[in-house]
Amino acid sequence: MWKLLALLTLIASPVLAEMQRIGLGQRFYLIDLADQPSGALIVALHGAGGSPGQLARMTELAAAGTAQGYAVVFAAGSGAGGQATWNAFHCCGQAVKTQVDDLAFLDSVMDDAARRFGLDGRRVYLTGMSNGAMMAQTYAVLRPDRVRAVAGVSGTLDLSQVSATPVPLLHIHGDADAVVPYAGGRTRNLAAAFTPVSALIAAFVAAHGGLARSSRSADPVDDGTAVHIDDYTDAQGVVQVRLITVQGGGHAWPGAAAGRRPTSQDISATAEVLAFFALHP
Repeated sequence: MWKLLALLTLIASPVLAEMQRIGLGQRFYLIDLADQPSGALIVALHGAGGSPGQLARMTELAAAGTAQGYAVVFAAGSGAGGQATWNAFHCCGQAVKTQVDDLAFLDSVMDDAARRFGLDGRRVYLTGMSNGAMMAQTYAVLRPDRVRAVAGVSGTLDLSQVSATPVPLLHIHGDADAVVPYAGGRTRNLAAAFTPVSALIAAFVAAHGGLARSSRSADPVDDGTAVHIDDYTDAQGVVQVRLITVQGGGHAWPGAAAGRRPTSQDISATAEVLAFFALHP
């Protein structure tokens, strides 16, 4: 039944209509291909309880990414009935409890997409929301040779179990996030102890070494939020670590086209992700 519902969703949604659904065992991914492909691949990971289709609709990343030559994949976590999660070691849900090997699953997604659609397996970029951001960052630091850059929104990896490696990182996080707190620690609804954003950034900056910091702020839209941007740049002038703090922002994808929570419109997280990836061709 769930396969039928997924198919009907693909048919009904104009955002998803052009995507192909590729099964991998009990799981799947959606993929959208560029008319003028560069061979590069973006893999996007939904949050806990989300789905590939939900993330695609919320972010509109497929249209924006394919316009820039990327193939864009939305991969499915494990679990059915609106309970799909990723095993990012400290979070979340059944994926952690049953120790699902999501590193291997993402390996297979990337390998299958590269082989099936003729993509460049050396030009892979990862992004994700919440639990998906945790998984994207975790995969990136454990498979640094496979990832050109990683971008996470509202989710931090567990630095008590994995160490940062010199993978380019963009991190976007609201300082009023009540689900994955900006300052770290535990929340009432989730048992995980989350890494503070400051510790995440410090770990990646230290892994790169010798980066120069610059900062700027912006508030183009009167929506009760503002953004503060910290860039950490190498000797060649390339930003290797970027933190975008959404001041007053909650657990959300800024600029989202849809979603349960109001979110900042001062930036488009989708545009910021693509701009950062473009720095690391």
